[in-house]
Amino acid sequence: MTRAGKKAPAARPVARFRLRVTAGEAIFVGPGKIALLEAIRDTRSITAAAKSMGMSYRRAWVLVDELNGSLASAAVESAIGGEHGGGSTLTALGHELVDVYRRIEATAARACAGDLAQLLELATPRRGSGDAARRRTRRRTRPAARDR
Repeated sequence: MTRAGKKAPAARPVARFRLRVTAGEAIFVGPGKIALLEAIRDTRSITAAAKSMGMSYRRAWVLVDELNGSLASAAVESAIGGEHGGGSTLTALGHELVDVYRRIEATAARACAGDLAQLLELATPRRGSGDAARRRTRRRTRPAARDR
């Protein structure tokens, strides 16, 4: 409830694709690893990327190591030391992985746009469906007195 004692409006439903490519129980690539690659691309640092995502450096490093180990060549290269303390960059393969993943998401969203709109419409409360509609539903679902 808000300060005025009124309910805050409910957040509008949003449809999101969450593509994951798995190998057994292991996730080869998914939304978290792609977001991490994008953050590394933008910050040029695993440490800064992890921080921007609210993730520990260790967790980010493990994800990058898993990803690099599952590809034909590395998606992320890191330089140690140097004048500015090193850094990390995406390789051509890393850039391609992000691009292909995001392109698949966009293609799927376009292909399903009509169905997604219909699904979101079903998930959006109708006007006037507040308390009165809940009371009507409650009445219909209660067992009749003779059934109690």
